[in-house]
Amino acid sequence: MTALTLWRNANLATLHGSTPWGWMEDGALLTQGDRIVWVGEASALPATQMKQVEDEYNLGGALLTPGLVDCHTHLVYGGQRAAEFEQRLQGASYEAIARAGGGIRSTVAATRAASDEELLASATRRAQSLMAEGVTTVEIKSGYGLSEVDEARCLRVARTLGQTLPLTVRTTYLGAHAVPPEFAGRTDDYVDAVCAWMPALQAEGLVDAVDAFCENIGFTPAQTRRVFEAARALGLPVKLHAEQLSDQGGAALAAEFGALSCDHLEHLSESGIRAMQAAGTVAVLLPGAYYFLRDTQLPPIAALRAHGVPMAIATDHNPGTSPGLSLLLMLNMACTLFRLTPEEALRGATVHGARALGLHDRGTLAVGQRADFCVWDLEHPNELAYWFGHNPCRRTVVGGLERT
Repeated sequence: MTALTLWRNANLATLHGSTPWGWMEDGALLTQGDRIVWVGEASALPATQMKQVEDEYNLGGALLTPGLVDCHTHLVYGGQRAAEFEQRLQGASYEAIARAGGGIRSTVAATRAASDEELLASATRRAQSLMAEGVTTVEIKSGYGLSEVDEARCLRVARTLGQTLPLTVRTTYLGAHAVPPEFAGRTDDYVDAVCAWMPALQAEGLVDAVDAFCENIGFTPAQTRRVFEAARALGLPVKLHAEQLSDQGGAALAAEFGALSCDHLEHLSESGIRAMQAAGTVAVLLPGAYYFLRDTQLPPIAALRAHGVPMAIATDHNPGTSPGLSLLLMLNMACTLFRLTPEEALRGATVHGARALGLHDRGTLAVGQRADFCVWDLEHPNELAYWFGHNPCRRTVVGGLERT
C-alpha cells in the first residue's frame, strides 16, 4: 500500500461544502499518491491513518488552497503584437486592425514561420510564468496555425508542455479562429477544411475539446454549427468564444451542443444565459481582454448570478488582446472591473475553471480529489484577489508531489 503524506499546520480554503470559502483553521491534509485521502482539523487526524504516514510537512500556519486552473489560454504562438497595442491607443479599433490584415492573421504568419523548437521554448516560458503563481492545470488552444500542418504543430507543442512540465495541459482545437490568407473570400471552404482536419488530429491524441470564434469578424452561427457537428460526430466536447464584440446568439448555439463553456460574453443576452444554465455550461470571464481592449460593455454578472450559471476566470493569454501571464492579476481584475466577490473570483480560478474543462477531480480540497494545491504566504484567501504585482505562492503540489 502506498504510504501517506501529511500536510499540517495550515489554514485551509477547501472551497468544499457550504461554509464560506470552505474555511478551516489549523487544518491538515493526508495524501496518498496523487489523491487526497483525508481533510479536516488537525485535532481530528485519524490515528489509524497516521500510522501509515511516511512524510510530514509543517506548513507554518500558511494558507492552503486548491491549485489554480487557467481554463482559457492561447500559449502557443510566434511573435508579438505590441505595435497593434500602440495603434489601438492611437484610435484604431480591434476590428479595423483585423480587417487590415493585422490581428490574428499577423500572429498566424509569425507562428508558421517559427520552428517547433522556437514555439516550444516560448510556450514553456509562458507556462512557467503561470506555474510560478500556483497554476496546476491549464488549457491551451491552437488557432494560430490555421493549416492542417500548423494546427497539428501547435497542438503537439501544447501536448509536449504537459509531458515535460509538472502541469496538467488540456488541449483545444481552435481551427475556426480566423480565415487564413489562402482561404480569403472562401470562408465556407475553410470551415470545410477545419472539419476535415479534425479526425486526424483526434486520432493522434491531440484534441481534448473543440472551440470556435463566433463573431462578425470570425465565423457565423451557421458555420460554427458545422464545426460543432463535426466535433459531436467524433465525441469531442465543444467550447465557444461567444458574444465578445456583438450578440451572435452563439451562447445558445453552444448550449444546444452541451458546451463545456462559453467565453468572453460581454454581449450575452438573457436568452443565452437561460440556455447556458439549462445546459450546465460554464461562463468563462476574461477580464484581461476587457481591460486590454478598453472595453466598456460589462458581462451580465448579476444575471449570471441570478440564474446560477457558474463563472470561471482565466487569463486568455494571447499576443493581441490579453498578453498578461498572471492569473492572480485576473482575480483582482474580476473583482475591480466585474465586481465579483473575492470568493467568487477564487472559485472561478479553481472549481469552476476545472468544470469549464470538463474536469471534476480538482478545484476543491476534498477526499478523492487530485492532490493539486498551493501554499501561500497569506492569512486569508481574500488576499489572493487583493494584492497584485506580488507573488505570495510559497510552494505548489501537483499530483501529490512538490513542484520544484
